[in-house]
Amino acid sequence: LIFCFLCLVYHLCLALPFLFPFWSTMAYPLDCKDEQGSYSRCTSISLEKLLDRAIQHTELIYTVTEESCAIFEEKFVPFPLRSQKNRGINSCYTKGIHIPGSKSEVQQISDKALLHSVLILVQSWTEPFLYLQKTLDRYDSAPGSLLNKTKWVSDKLPSLEQGVLVLIRKMLDEGLLTTEYQQTLTRFDVNPEVMESVLRDYTILNCFRKDVHRMETFLKLLKCRQSKELSCYLP
Repeated sequence: LIFCFLCLVYHLCLALPFLFPFWSTMAYPLDCKDEQGSYSRCTSISLEKLLDRAIQHTELIYTVTEESCAIFEEKFVPFPLRSQKNRGINSCYTKGIHIPGSKSEVQQISDKALLHSVLILVQSWTEPFLYLQKTLDRYDSAPGSLLNKTKWVSDKLPSLEQGVLVLIRKMLDEGLLTTEYQQTLTRFDVNPEVMESVLRDYTILNCFRKDVHRMETFLKLLKCRQSKELSCYLP
């Protein structure tokens, strides 16, 4: 009986990540803060590991954001209006920020420019995503899974920002930078009709998903360059 019980526990442990994938995502150690909340010990970690952590961080944020988009779309966006997602992405407010866009442009920029581009994107989204998360809290019938996921992302963005700052300091021998770019919320802080508000939030969520993918791409290109491979191509 004891043997059977142990077998059952073992198989349950193996199944947990598949039954509750978000649990494993939330529990993943993403930063190197000490007990006082300081990032000073991050500098003792190798550049390769710091870069790996930043990539894992963006991958997790992207996955959770993609899941959030799917939940939001299924719950709030009528099927005929879902095609507006692509039109909205083409007008994302970060499109006005000077960030490399085309593959050829990204391939040609320096490591420093890649890191600073990631930093600017993270900083430009910290407040708008927090605003979005608080807005979703006021939805009458927002699923708990959606609220938990957006809250998780909102909490992790400052950690990603600090990680990129540490990378800049370690890789480029620069002092820790202060925030260079912060998006004001005034353009979002309006009270439109219900469906217009839903579509606005839908667009913001999808724009964020797109920009997180850009961050991930920039960091992976940087990692490839650091590995001294002869050719590093964007997917």
